[in-house]
Amino acid sequence: MPRIYLETIINADINTVFDLARDIDLHQRSTSKTKEKAIAGRTSGLIENNETVTWRAKHPGVYQTHNSKIINMKKPYEFTDIMLNGTFKSLHHRHIFKEEGGHTLMIDVFDFESPFGILGKLFNQIFLTRYLTDFLLERNNSIKNTAEL
Repeated sequence: MPRIYLETIINADINTVFDLARDIDLHQRSTSKTKEKAIAGRTSGLIENNETVTWRAKHPGVYQTHNSKIINMKKPYEFTDIMLNGTFKSLHHRHIFKEEGGHTLMIDVFDFESPFGILGKLFNQIFLTRYLTDFLLERNNSIKNTAEL
């Protein structure tokens, strides 16, 4: 199963960064390139533990629907979301936040598995891992830029 691990240093307090990372409205603004829209479940504001959100977005060039649920939340240190329904065979995204020397370290641990066996694995290597990394980096930059205003 592929894993994407990212660290982002943000010059803001941990509570601000934690809330921005779970803000549905900011997520929609930060993913405007993919036309990501919350269409069911929590559709605005701050998502909480045990809540779900259904996203509709254009990835890569095809509209897809993805339903996820927050399965763990320890404010303001971490939360985890998983895919309930969607394109992936499985998806598990752990968001970790640490206070370090006046700033916040935001860590993403993003595990995913594509369907279609060996073809899915090949697709991950050739395209999907890089695509998802770029998607997460763009989103993290949006959180960082908003928090540091």
